[in-house]
Amino acid sequence: MRLAGLHHLTAISADAPGNYRYYTQTLGMRLVKKTVNQDDVSAYHLFYADAAATPGSDLTFFDWRLPREQRGSHSIVRTRLRVARKDSLDWWAERLPEARRSHDGLEFEDPEGQRLGLVQADGGGEPWEGSPVPAQHQILGLASVTLSVPRAEPTARVLTEVMGLTHLGDQAYAMGDRPEIHLLVQPDLPPARQGAGGVHHVAFRTPDQEQYQEWIARLNHYGVANSGAVDRFYFRSLYFREPNGILFEIATDGPGFTADEPLHSLGEKLALPPFLEARRAQIEAGLTPL
Repeated sequence: MRLAGLHHLTAISADAPGNYRYYTQTLGMRLVKKTVNQDDVSAYHLFYADAAATPGSDLTFFDWRLPREQRGSHSIVRTRLRVARKDSLDWWAERLPEARRSHDGLEFEDPEGQRLGLVQADGGGEPWEGSPVPAQHQILGLASVTLSVPRAEPTARVLTEVMGLTHLGDQAYAMGDRPEIHLLVQPDLPPARQGAGGVHHVAFRTPDQEQYQEWIARLNHYGVANSGAVDRFYFRSLYFREPNGILFEIATDGPGFTADEPLHSLGEKLALPPFLEARRAQIEAGLTPL
């Protein structure tokens, strides 16, 4: 039983139409699911991914009209996205003049202050023919996330002993052959206050229902408080907080976003899981058109 990598990352936007324009038109990602937060149906839950909505390619947003995040520790402070080619970084540097070079790629922020990065890394992904970005330069998935913590050791123990990640050194942790979690130790920062431009949680992949149940048993064995099984219709979820309070999720690869829409038309209409369908008119009336 081993986690297969990042599944998705969910952040917060206070401007759903602007968020949609930026991630589809500027970053060229595909909106693969337009649905609602199942715990707060007044808010969109928007999923941007590669053409095939591959698990591990999803950058998602809750549409909450909150003030900007007050930055600090106990939070996810950078999300890096994958491109396939090294020369793509030069292409993106021209497209995003505000981006700055980092040791492994580019760093930039979206219009609400969401801290992002681009790196060249393997991992697959399918270009989207509807993207304004040329296929060879498109964003194909998640690469890594950086967590700000006041002390590394408690989080590191959960990552390695409970979740089975490999410590690569220099506070980098891997589920495969490349680092996907980085810890940034910042003991002098106050805790972040969640808001627009911040991250809500990060999710990790487990392939099937059998291993998902094993993860529930494993967290219980280690005494890690957790949500228990949660059915999100498109995948099964399991939530818990690491010792510095950052929300983690373990999510199954399936059933996937084609459970209620054909692949070719993903994201074109508001999709609701069956248990919310009877409330469609009420839910649609409360959402801002994108």
